[in-house]
Amino acid sequence: MKLIRVLILPLLLLQGSMKSSLEPPTGLMVEFIREPEKVKILDSKPEFSWIVPVKTGSQTAYQILVSSSEEKLARNEIDQWNSNKTLSSRSTEILYSGGTLRNNTTYYWKVRVWDKKGKPSSFSAIQAFKTGNLKEYATTGNNFVVSYISPAKFIKTGVDHYFIDFGKDAFGTLTIDISSAANDTLIIHLGEKREGFNKIDRNPGGTIRYQRILLPVEPDKTQYTVVLSPDSRNTGPSAIHLPDSIGVIMPFRYCEIENCRYDVKPENIFQKAYWYFFDDNLSSFTSSDTVLNQVWDICKYTMKATSFAGIYVDGDRERIPYEADAYINQMGHYYTDREYSLARRTNEYFIDHPTWPTEWILHTVPMFYFDLMHTGNLESVNRYYEELKHKTLITLAREDGLINSKNATDEIMISLGFSDGKERLRDIVDWPPAQKDTGWKLATPEGERDGYDMVEVNTVVNAFHYRNLLLMAKLAGYLGKSVDSVLYHIRAEKVKKAINEKLFDPTREIYLDGEFSHHSSLHANMIALAFDIVPEENKKSVIGFIKSRDMACSVYGAQYLLEGLYKAGEADYALDLMTATHDRSWWNMIKVGSTITMEAWDMKYKPNSDWNHAWGAAPANIIPGYMWGISPVTPGYSKAVIRPQLSSLKFSKIEVPTIRGIIKAEYKISNKSKEYSIIIPSNMECDFVIKDEQKTIVRLNNKKVKTEKGILRLEPGSNMIII
Repeated sequence: MKLIRVLILPLLLLQGSMKSSLEPPTGLMVEFIREPEKVKILDSKPEFSWIVPVKTGSQTAYQILVSSSEEKLARNEIDQWNSNKTLSSRSTEILYSGGTLRNNTTYYWKVRVWDKKGKPSSFSAIQAFKTGNLKEYATTGNNFVVSYISPAKFIKTGVDHYFIDFGKDAFGTLTIDISSAANDTLIIHLGEKREGFNKIDRNPGGTIRYQRILLPVEPDKTQYTVVLSPDSRNTGPSAIHLPDSIGVIMPFRYCEIENCRYDVKPENIFQKAYWYFFDDNLSSFTSSDTVLNQVWDICKYTMKATSFAGIYVDGDRERIPYEADAYINQMGHYYTDREYSLARRTNEYFIDHPTWPTEWILHTVPMFYFDLMHTGNLESVNRYYEELKHKTLITLAREDGLINSKNATDEIMISLGFSDGKERLRDIVDWPPAQKDTGWKLATPEGERDGYDMVEVNTVVNAFHYRNLLLMAKLAGYLGKSVDSVLYHIRAEKVKKAINEKLFDPTREIYLDGEFSHHSSLHANMIALAFDIVPEENKKSVIGFIKSRDMACSVYGAQYLLEGLYKAGEADYALDLMTATHDRSWWNMIKVGSTITMEAWDMKYKPNSDWNHAWGAAPANIIPGYMWGISPVTPGYSKAVIRPQLSSLKFSKIEVPTIRGIIKAEYKISNKSKEYSIIIPSNMECDFVIKDEQKTIVRLNNKKVKTEKGILRLEPGSNMIII
């Protein structure tokens, strides 16, 4: 009987496939990994995801087949798992439910889906995945990619002297092919900053990188990889160490070669760059504003270039993960590539490796929340739920709900992940501080805090605390912890009430920097606006104050300044800030020569800053997530929203990768009307929000339709909207 079943199963599967005229699923992932045969899956019960074919629309069922042999799977002989036809619309994070997977073994899987009419698709292409030493729960890291980048500019500048520009800064080293008849030594210079036209700046300042290397060459050897000297600061015990297979790398764009008495050609020299797995083709943005386009380009490239450590780090100076840096990095990465493992590994790292700033700790819950929203996977939140409770800093609260970081005890610090409990929280607001705040010799006199009054009950800290409580209420709800959800929501409302009663100046109708303070900064007001704390009747005065302060915050603070402006409908001012050309702008980073976002707007604002810091890349998430308004409404993008605020742009086009496929959108003004062309991936619901428009009747796919409270429901596939 067993033999008969094995023979019949392939026949039944083939019959279903023969009837199919639908395209197969694509974009297969195991544990968020797109090429799982190149890594070792660590979770003993991995999850499977795929992209539903365009013509399918909404998936109604799926079937997953897993086998130990590619040949068996091709013949539909299943020895690991046959999910059978499972009635479900889920196409992401389907838990493996077959026979026990073995350590260090390669398996093969494929999937097909059914549409609303009950018609099956063809099976997907077969994908291999390899296990490692399996655990009950583990986040699998993606693989590192090595790219050999040819020169964009190659000049012989003098006798035995060459200058090479690789076009962009990247973390890596140099490879060169040379034929030498005798022993000799080349002098290699690598750096991020150019001096003049054809020379590297040997003294670039701050933490902008430069290194001089002596490269011995010898007969009978033609291929050389430059061996770099390690930096004691970014290879210390707190830094994220690179795999031995990568070795020592540094960020550089330019190369000079001296004492080179050999004929070197462009095809003989490469920038050997390292990054986490990244697909450049999954996201794009362009518009009628050429400055904005270049701002997008540098911010998107930053997501790729700074991924070299496998965990989000603060650039090359320390290579240490900091929660605030990682949050901006994470959000930008979600909007530029279909990659989730890097963010999740970083989030989980922070559970036991927190940093000292109070507000940095308060980025942990938001990072876990957005991991859930972009992936739909509850594993990480569920596993670390108890630890996340502590990360809200709720144990520091007094009777009215407001918190004071100075109330932290050894016990509280241990609960936050500080092993010995001796560290203490310190409110940071923004960075760097003014010299008057710390006396730090590398701080500029005014700092980036807009004169913030650092009192004990801090408005910015408590606004972050409020946001944490709201997000914990949502996370608890998704986990089915309804009592916790209600309690966190009640506590959040209590904190919001206290902020508006005790940290608000009723005379000027703007927020103070804290309790008993008489000073109001940009930060206290922009954070309150970004986190929806400001009552409707006070928005005009708060927004007016914010707009009077210009960009009086750091590249980090700009994240929340822009969030608040877009939430308040101030798209014109937000666009002005993103396209500004003064020295506190993204354009200034480009103008001074950096191709990765900088740690500060300019070196004069932070004299020890670097040219490879992802916390300066806020537009990577602001442009798609707030200007175009594309974001997940429910976990895993089962429902999305598009709420465009394109201001004065005449046209724009964008592609946003999601776990379910790419959302594509195009906008143009034509004959005094606004036209949007939106392509929604299959198996996704989407609301299109018509903001600040008087019309309730619009044209959708050449038919007049009435909006419901300014909302249009878009179907998977192409949608043409004329307003």
